[in-house]
Amino acid sequence: MAITSANQLELLQTAEAVAREKMIDPALVIEAMEESLARAAKSRYGAEMDIRVSIDRKTGKATFTRVRTVVEDEELENYQAEFTVEQAKQYMDDPKVGDTFVEEVPPVEMGRIAAQSAKQVILQKVREAERERQYEEFKDRAGTIINGQVKREEYGNVIVDVGAGEAILRRNEKIGRESYRPNDRIRVYIKDVRREPRGPQIFLSRTAPEFMAELFKMEVPEIYDGIIEIKAVARDPGSRAKIAVISYDGSIDPVGACVGMRGSRVQAVVNELQGEKIDIIPWNEDQPTFLVNALQPAEVSKVVLDEEAGKIEVVVPEEQLSLAIGRRGQNVRLASQLTGLDIDIMTEEEESARRQKEFEERTALFMETLDLDEFFAQLLVSEGFTNLEEVAYVELDELLVIDGVDEGTAEELQARARDYLDAQNKAALENARALGAEDSLIEFEGLTPQMVEALAKDDVKSLEDFATCADWELAGGWTTVDGERIKDDGVLEPFDVSLEEAQNMVMTARILLGWVDPADLEAEEAEGEEGEATEEAGA
Repeated sequence: MAITSANQLELLQTAEAVAREKMIDPALVIEAMEESLARAAKSRYGAEMDIRVSIDRKTGKATFTRVRTVVEDEELENYQAEFTVEQAKQYMDDPKVGDTFVEEVPPVEMGRIAAQSAKQVILQKVREAERERQYEEFKDRAGTIINGQVKREEYGNVIVDVGAGEAILRRNEKIGRESYRPNDRIRVYIKDVRREPRGPQIFLSRTAPEFMAELFKMEVPEIYDGIIEIKAVARDPGSRAKIAVISYDGSIDPVGACVGMRGSRVQAVVNELQGEKIDIIPWNEDQPTFLVNALQPAEVSKVVLDEEAGKIEVVVPEEQLSLAIGRRGQNVRLASQLTGLDIDIMTEEEESARRQKEFEERTALFMETLDLDEFFAQLLVSEGFTNLEEVAYVELDELLVIDGVDEGTAEELQARARDYLDAQNKAALENARALGAEDSLIEFEGLTPQMVEALAKDDVKSLEDFATCADWELAGGWTTVDGERIKDDGVLEPFDVSLEEAQNMVMTARILLGWVDPADLEAEEAEGEEGEATEEAGA
């Protein structure tokens, strides 16, 4: 096939048709044609030649040119595409290194193989342009709902036509009992849009909590207008969900607005989610109150919150236990996801038994360590003393309020407690040194002998070792994996070291070792405060 005047205009018509069909810029198609014709010409004239093709955007005429570049004598490698200054003088006036000489060459006859190769280049370029257009169109739409049409199913994954390309709804993002046939209409949440080696990929979801939140935004005008805000969503896709809402207008009930007249609004969401039961809960800033709401329909007797551990104990009547836990633990699991707390549910009887056990253990501790009789030890526990440190270092007046305790008795109690603690500290220090703990760690401010012993047992034996620790390795923490909170035990957790205290100690150790400059820390803190002030001003 030769590029003659008879089919020059046809090139432009083809480019226009392809661009219109694929919804891409015609210039991209023409550039692909130019590249494919240049490849065909190289196969005719020689692969080492720098052959370029230019298609006139008005007439469709294809011009073939050969380009040669002037280089230094010692840099001459490709004799077909480069020449020296001396060689260039035959073709150019006053040539300089870097100049190019362009000469037109005859158009080539394209055989069957060359034409097929050109076609592949054009198709490849068109596909790339199409993918780039698809990425640009959808990259800012992540986090929104889109309607699509099912094209096919591959290994449990559903391929969805979203108008400007294809997207994938993976098997684990489908609601359990859903099945689709080709051409079914489907409403999905765009979870992620990212570039991958095989081109941009659009990942869809129907199980994401955000999908439910967006559905409510579509059904409830007050949410769309910002009068009501969705604070948290927890789902067991296809079965049950909990959604926490708050109203910024005192005259509007957030739960009632989301439910709608005769349940019309929530029912529309339920129908879209294949009958998933939805509990709509009023959000509350007070975590225990919010948790009581989240555990509905179960009734809660008492809530005990441990903020540092991110854990909460819930006491319910015996007859409410199964309702609070839910089938297969569903109710308490969703409440835990909604509040971000680890929830421990117990009955009133179990809580009473646990408190009795704690009372007995503390009584035994004081009897053994302070050489007290049972009655006196029970008096201490009843007054709220839980450990020896409290007895040893509280103000004397706090011991004098106990019936039968005078000043002499109080001083004797504190002396016994301090003697016992000193003996424990001495033993812990000796054991830590035996394990290899260095003076740099032993003398570090903020670490007790028992802490140093625990660190040495965990192979942290010097200040350098301590400075390399992460705060959660010392204080412990929680990691969320697949929606389940998993406990990370800390070396110093038994000594009630908080995450903030661990951070401060590690940073102090790094400053002492010269790893961190305090001036840099101050600068970072100042920048952070400025950023917060700017955000507040913007708000």
